[in-house]
Formats: sequence, structure tokens, C-alpha cells
Amino acid sequence: MQRFSSADCLTLWDSGAGLHPLDQGLLVLGAGFPNTPRDSLADWPIGRRNTALAQLRCSSFGPHLQGWTACPKCGEKLEIELDGRMLAEETKTATEPIIMNGQSFRPVTSRDLAKAARETEMSLAAVRLAESCCLDSGKSHNWSNEDLEQLGQSLALADPMSETRLALLCPACQNEWEENLDIVAFLWTEIEGRAKRLLLEIHTLASAYGWSERDILSLSERRRALYLEMAQS
Repeated sequence: MQRFSSADCLTLWDSGAGLHPLDQGLLVLGAGFPNTPRDSLADWPIGRRNTALAQLRCSSFGPHLQGWTACPKCGEKLEIELDGRMLAEETKTATEPIIMNGQSFRPVTSRDLAKAARETEMSLAAVRLAESCCLDSGKSHNWSNEDLEQLGQSLALADPMSETRLALLCPACQNEWEENLDIVAFLWTEIEGRAKRLLLEIHTLASAYGWSERDILSLSERRRALYLEMAQS
């Protein structure tokens, strides 16, 4: 696993800005695990992907995760703090097929989600996801809403880290609700933030010393920070 420097974040952000979040997640994984083929990463179960992204986040930005959300009832802003090491712990994904209604299924991958994302209706996306995860090719199935819901629950149980639900309590109105922690969006926001800070540093140093972007990026982060301090004094 490769830790991301500020320059790495700039390269990632420049390459991934505007991509679908699924592709941004695979882009970050590919940079963090350069010896693993991209096609192989796309076939990782979502839980394994999320764990790997959490590990990359902890190694590159530290274990402390901090964010904000708003109460859906009264609009009160809530600060969310988590220990990322809890998300980075290895968990077991089911290796045996998931059996439902006489058919076998495997855990969801990024490739499966990409197929489902092409659908414009949620009901059709759920069917496409079920078909993509089905190991019994050639079999047809008339999916009811109950079947899809049951399969979704079974897939989540088989791959525990595929979804992280946060139980929240509003201190203002005592409303209780749950939200999903999207590790891809969380990590990409931090990569984007670090990249934009680096661009500001490059602008400041280029204006002060006349250096090119390449010259500035060739400096270590410690030396760049010291030059930035002197340029701003």
C-alpha cells in the first residue's frame, strides 16, 4: 500500500475530477495499490474496497475522521467524529455463495454497481444489481420488491463492510436517524482539499520566487512548507 503525498493528491484530483464516484474510488485504489491490476480492483467485493480505502485514508491523512451533517428534522448541524482505524480493520467477506430462491449469488463489486448505475430508475437498478451478482447465468427470475429487499439484506450480511451506517442523535430536537458513511466521497473530498491547498502553495511560491510548478513539486513537503512560511512573512 502506498501512502499519498500532497503531490500524489494533486495528480489524483487532476485525473479524477469529473469522474463518476465509482471510478474515483477505483482511481484512488489503483494509486494506493499500484501492483494490483485495475480490472482486479473492480472485482473486489465492496467491503474489501471500503476497507482498503479506509486504510489508505488512515496512512495518508491520519486516523481521525471528522465531518458534518444536518438533522433532517430541524436542520441543526452536527459534527461527526470517527476513528478511521475501526473502518480499516480487516473483516471477513463470505466466500460461500448466497442462496436465495434456489439461486446462488456473490457479494457486490464495483463492476456490479457500475452496471446498476446506468439505470435511471431505482427499481431497475436493483434488478440489474441482482442479475449481475447471480452466479446462475441463463436463468430468468421475476423479481418482486420483497425478493430484492431480502437479497439486499443477505448481500449486506455477507459483506459487512459494504455499508457503514451511523446512528445519529440531534442535540437540539432529539431526533434519531441513520446515515450511510460513503468512504469514497469522504476520501475524495480530502484528496481534493489537499490538492487545492497545494495549488495555492504553488501559486504563492511561484509568485514569490519565480519557480516553475515542477521545481516546487520537486521540493520535499518540509522544505516547501518552510519556503512558504518565508514567502508569507
